[in-house]
Amino acid sequence: MDGQSRRELAAFLRSRRERVTPADVGLPSLGRRRTPGLRREEVAQLSGVGVTWYTWLEQGRPINASSQVLNAVARALRLDPDEHAHLLNLAGDDATLDDTSLHTVTEDHLAVLEQLLPLPACVQTTRFDVLAHNRTYRHLISDIEEWPTRDRNCAVLNFLDPSWAEVYEDHDQVSASIVARLRSSMAGHFDDPAWTGLVDRLCRESALFEELWNRRDVQRTDTRIRGFRNPRVGLLRGRFTRLWLDRSRTVQLATITPVDDRTRRRLAELEASVAADPPVTSRRPADRAA
Repeated sequence: MDGQSRRELAAFLRSRRERVTPADVGLPSLGRRRTPGLRREEVAQLSGVGVTWYTWLEQGRPINASSQVLNAVARALRLDPDEHAHLLNLAGDDATLDDTSLHTVTEDHLAVLEQLLPLPACVQTTRFDVLAHNRTYRHLISDIEEWPTRDRNCAVLNFLDPSWAEVYEDHDQVSASIVARLRSSMAGHFDDPAWTGLVDRLCRESALFEELWNRRDVQRTDTRIRGFRNPRVGLLRGRFTRLWLDRSRTVQLATITPVDDRTRRRLAELEASVAADPPVTSRRPADRAA
């Protein structure tokens, strides 16, 4: 982080601190305050860091800040996703921009998912968390809504939902590809509990995942044609197309495009058979689930 970035970071932190009142974060407002907003010691307390360290950060001194500390400061200052990302960018910590706390599914994203019907489509992270989906994606294999929100993750579903093995024509290849892409994406996240927790869980609960993980294969993309034996309409064959939604290439719009007329007709049939369901669903409570 150069001198200009440190000065910008310091000014940004001061401006955000002055915007938050003690009442906003559940602190008592004791005595007169010379400046609006929180005191530095209050931000330090809420973030779990030393007062001197936070003061130096706000003064633009050349100190190092870990991802965990920056995220704690962002929470203490009640930063919105754009502000949180800006804080990490100023601190030169772009590697954490794929934390799910930064992933905002907007009304525009949901509108695109709806307009893509009957093509199955979702918004997904490189950790395979499904953040939002349309109804044909929901019912492509099994009803994804039947799983708890935290488990709406394609790696979890592929290895822990038996119906995935039954539906995929080439489940072995799909499994190997998921693990190789997960390992590729995890390269900068070996100290992130969300990533390591996912891998640890899958290694405990799936012998196949553990075997594939220990191969240490890596893969950035998957362009194979995939076949799905959909329980409602029969065999569907399509190719995944992925478009990145953020500059750090961590959140993507994934769409399945049919490769033959039969699949195109059957996707229309699938859409008609689930027309009573909401057209799109988002996993984030703050977002629309219409």
